[in-house]
Amino acid sequence: MGGVEFVKGHGTQNDFVLLPDPEGELDLTAERVRALCDRRRGIGADGVLRVVRSGAIPVEAPNVQSIVDRKMWFMDYRNADGSIAEMCGNGVRVFARYLMEAGLVGGQEFVIGTRGGARGVVANSDGTFTVDMGDTRFGNATAIKIGETYYSVMVVDVGNPHAVSIVDTPVEDIDLSSEPEYDAEDFPDGANFEFVNIVEDGLLRMRVHERGVGETRSCGTGTVAAVRAYVLHIHAKHGIGGADVLVPGGRLSVHVRPGASTLSGPAEIVARGTLDEQWWKEAA
Repeated sequence: MGGVEFVKGHGTQNDFVLLPDPEGELDLTAERVRALCDRRRGIGADGVLRVVRSGAIPVEAPNVQSIVDRKMWFMDYRNADGSIAEMCGNGVRVFARYLMEAGLVGGQEFVIGTRGGARGVVANSDGTFTVDMGDTRFGNATAIKIGETYYSVMVVDVGNPHAVSIVDTPVEDIDLSSEPEYDAEDFPDGANFEFVNIVEDGLLRMRVHERGVGETRSCGTGTVAAVRAYVLHIHAKHGIGGADVLVPGGRLSVHVRPGASTLSGPAEIVARGTLDEQWWKEAA
């Protein structure tokens, strides 16, 4: 198949290649995803977002069967290494902006399907998007290792797995050039690792090593996990609160309460084009 349309976008510099594919006709192999995300031989991105109707996604995909509206737009998200991921907060905002600009949704509020479940989106008047990120769940506290240093982490599920460490060491000084060491029993499917400084009340600074990608400039679900851990750390009794999170790519706002959370931030579309037919064939 030639003439494959693509769109390039980012949310706080967490960047994605979007592939419009309403009926799920593209043969989106892991090899093609890796080629697309490669910053030298492809377009370059932290992940790929296929724009597809939920009814065209295989029924064995987790949570897809719970989406009643089979015509709902579904964010089929792939990590840069070609693996399938459940959810991506920055990706949802970029996906939402594409849907609006392409005229595929009406109004300022709509719902997007993901493997983490359906996610409500609100397009704000200032150009940002607020995403209903759903519930978060804590696992058992554990530890991970970078070099010779151990870090205590809180395990947080935001539809995908996270390990959050609130540290006194400036996050800029932590070596995230490779994945932290961890016990596979704690994270059988891998995890995203967030390191967080409390700058002041209601303001955090974070760096993240993402599963299947490496260090990225931002991670939307990671900021939700970080704020949930922060709220538990500071306000353990009621679990309600919020914070702005400074990431290398910008600033995001998160609010959490028992059973729910929201993420707000920008989304940019930077390019549109068509993939070369021969490149697409060879990338498979």
